[in-house]
This record gives sequence, structure tokens and C-alpha cells, in this order.
Amino acid sequence: MSEKNTLIRSMHDVGLAAWFGGSLMGAVGLNGAAAQASDPTERLQLSSTGWARWAPVNAAAIGVHAVGGIGLITANRSRVAGQPGARANTLVKAALTVAAVGLTAYSGKLGRDVNEHSQQGGKGATEPHEDASPELATAQQRLQTIQWAIPAVTGALVILGAQQGEQQRPQSLLRAQATRLRS
Repeated sequence: MSEKNTLIRSMHDVGLAAWFGGSLMGAVGLNGAAAQASDPTERLQLSSTGWARWAPVNAAAIGVHAVGGIGLITANRSRVAGQPGARANTLVKAALTVAAVGLTAYSGKLGRDVNEHSQQGGKGATEPHEDASPELATAQQRLQTIQWAIPAVTGALVILGAQQGEQQRPQSLLRAQATRLRS
């Protein structure tokens, strides 16, 4: 049986990279550029259209990441169970992944709410006008926070993935084996 997991590692990492990068680019680039439109109505429409176009790609990236993550857990189940730190890292990553999926789904719902009220316009994609309806203002204000929470959480997943890579270095594996033998 091969000890290499190139395909599932790639799925895990490329899916997460697209999720992290897409969310960060959307918050900075798409929402920032949409806010520059001279027509307040166009600001919300441009942002909503861009996010709607990204949504299927983002969903695919999340799915690819999830399949890769499950594959890695399966392939490394004995190490996850026995190596100090590996189980905790995996559990934290799983919890953060669920949180990131929830945030992403909620941002999609809020984005649809903003789109439904886009004819009201806004100062920006996530900045309501003073005269915005309560529904639009609430959705935009919540999106303002969530647009940064998603790259923060997925960025933490990138860091935890790097930590898992370090845990698989030969000296880390030897230390774990020595700890088990002493027990």
C-alpha cells in the first residue's frame, strides 16, 4: 500500500486555498471595487452579482477541501489516534471547518438578502445608507463582520494544516513513538 497521499493532500490544500483566497479577495477586491461605483444602487448589484458568480466555485472548493480532509484523516487515522497533538489538532481543525462552513452559508443568505434590497443602494457592499431599510441595514452590517471572519477562520485552518505537516516530519514521528514506548 502506498504511503503517499498526494491526491487527497492536494484536494485538501487546493480546496482550502480557494476558499480562503476567494473570501479574502471578495472582501477586499470585489466589495472594495463595488463601493467605488458612482451609482449607490450599482454598488450592491455589482457586489451581489460577483458573489453569486463565485458561490458555485466556492461550494466546489469547500467540497474538495472536505473530501481531502476526510481522506487525510482516514489515511492518517493511526497517527491521529496515537501521536501527541495530532488528535487535538484534527479536532480543532474539524470544529473550525464546521464554523467556516456555517459562516460561509450564513454570508450567502445575507448576500441574498442584500440582493433583494439592492434597489435601495448603499454606501458600499457592506455599508448601508442612513435611510436603508432595517432589513438591508442589518444584512449589510452582519456581512461587514462575516466577510472578515471567513478568511480569519480559513486562515487558521491553513496554519493548523501547516502544523499537521510539521507533525509528520520524521523527528516528530520518532518522538511520538518514543513517548508511546516509555508509557
